[in-house]
Amino acid sequence: MLYLEIHRYAMTTEIKKTDTVQRRPIIEVQEKRLGVLIGGSGLIGGTLAHYFKTKTPDDIEIRAPSSKKLSIRNSEDIRTYLRRVKPDFVINTAIAALDSDAQLAFEVNYLGTVNLARACTALNIPYIHMSSAATLPNGENLTEDDHLPLSPTLNNYAKSKLMSERTLKFMGQHRGLDYTVIRLAIVYGEHDHKIQGFHRLFFTIADEAMPFMITKRGIKHSYTNCNKVPYFVHHVLDNRDEFRGETYHFVDREPVELAELILTIRSYLELKRPREIYIPYPVIRSGKYFLERLAKVLNWFGIIVRLPPELMFLENFYKSQTLCTDKLRASSWVDPDPDETIYTALPRLVIYYLTRWGHLNLITTFNEEFFGDNELEEDFRNSPRELLNSIHEDSTAPFYDILDQDTRPRN
Repeated sequence: MLYLEIHRYAMTTEIKKTDTVQRRPIIEVQEKRLGVLIGGSGLIGGTLAHYFKTKTPDDIEIRAPSSKKLSIRNSEDIRTYLRRVKPDFVINTAIAALDSDAQLAFEVNYLGTVNLARACTALNIPYIHMSSAATLPNGENLTEDDHLPLSPTLNNYAKSKLMSERTLKFMGQHRGLDYTVIRLAIVYGEHDHKIQGFHRLFFTIADEAMPFMITKRGIKHSYTNCNKVPYFVHHVLDNRDEFRGETYHFVDREPVELAELILTIRSYLELKRPREIYIPYPVIRSGKYFLERLAKVLNWFGIIVRLPPELMFLENFYKSQTLCTDKLRASSWVDPDPDETIYTALPRLVIYYLTRWGHLNLITTFNEEFFGDNELEEDFRNSPRELLNSIHEDSTAPFYDILDQDTRPRN
C-alpha cells in the first residue's frame, strides 16, 4: 500500500523527512500553483510567460489572457475571469501606450491596477505590480521612498503609474492587500516586437537618423535587464513574508552614461554617425516643437504623421536619473548573472534586432552582412515558378510522423 501511495503522488509530491519512531516516510504534497499574467504580449510580460513555461512547468502554470478574454478596463471582466480561474497569484505588466490620452492611461494603468488589486484582496492572493522609474524625479541614487509630487503637469503615463503605486500602498495598509511593486528603469532585452524605449534609441542609431549627440557628457541612467526580471518575480512569489508590502528598484547595479552607450552602439555597428558633437537641449526642444507643428500641418492634407512617443522624455536625455539598488542587494534574492550589463548584452541585441528589422524592411543597410546568402530567398525573389514546382515535387508529403504508429497509412 505504501508503494502505491508513493507511486500515485510521484508527480506532485516530495519525501521530505522520516518519522523517527515508526521509520515510515512522511509525504508532503506540493500543489502546482496557477498564476494569471496580465500584459503577456509585451517585452516584460512575454519574458515572464516564457520563463514560467520553460523553467517551472511542474511547479507553476501561467495563464496570459489576451485583452479580448480579459480587459482590465472592465471590472466585470476581472471578476468573471479570476472567479473562474481561481489563481494563486496575479502579475500585472500591462500598460497603455506611452502617448495615450488621459482616459486610456487612467483606465488601463490606474483603474486596471486598482481593480486587479481589489480582486486579489478578495481572493487573498499575492499581487505583483510592475511600475516605472517615470514615477521618480531626476537625480542620482534615488531610493524606493523617493517619488514625484502628484500634480496635473505630469504626463499621463507618469501620473497614472504614480497613482497606482500610492493606491496599492493604501490598500496594503488598510485593505489587507498582499502586494509587491517592482520599479523598472530603461528596459533592454530581446523579443520586443515594438520599437520603444531603449530599442527606439538603438533603432535611431542603426537607421543613421541621429546625426549628432542628443545628450551631454556625464548624463547617466539606470537600466533593467529584462531577462532577469522573471527570476526576481519567482523569488518574490516564493518569499512573501519578506517582500509583502514592499517596493523594489530592479535595475543593474551600475548606471550607464548615455553618451558612452551611444558611441559604443555606433562602434558595434561600424557607423560614422552620430558625430561626437553635443547639441544643447534648447536647440533640440525647438526642433521637437517644429516637428509637432509640421505633423499637424501634414494631417490637414490627410498625411498621418505620428512622432515617437519617447519624445515626451526628451528632457531626460539631458538629466541624470539613477536608482539606488541597496534594498535589492540587501534582500535574499541572488542575481543569476551579476556580471551581465547592457554592454555585455549588446552583441546579441545587435544581431537579434538588426535581423528582425531587416526582415521587416525597416533597415536595409546591414542585410547582406547579417543575413548572408539564402538560396531559397533568391529563388523566391527571382524564380518563384521553379521554386513552386520544386516544392510540389519534394516537400508536400504529409507529416505522418506526428501520428501514432497504428494510425499511419500503409503504402
